[in-house]
Amino acid sequence: MPQIGWFELLVIIIVAILVIGPKDFPVVLKKIGTWVGSIKRYFSDVQKNVNEITNLEEDNKKKDKSDE
Repeated sequence: MPQIGWFELLVIIIVAILVIGPKDFPVVLKKIGTWVGSIKRYFSDVQKNVNEITNLEEDNKKKDKSDE
């Protein structure tokens, strides 16, 4: 997996400022931050639901074994 260093990150930021413009750049960063936050919450909810389902299945298996 490729790694991004400080120099590459600086070049990306400079190009983004030149393309988007210095006035709109903070607005775009805020919008991107909002999107990233909502994506993180979505994946966190999915992971929580998967963990709940697997825990229920494990509990049911333990209950079935104890009933025998």
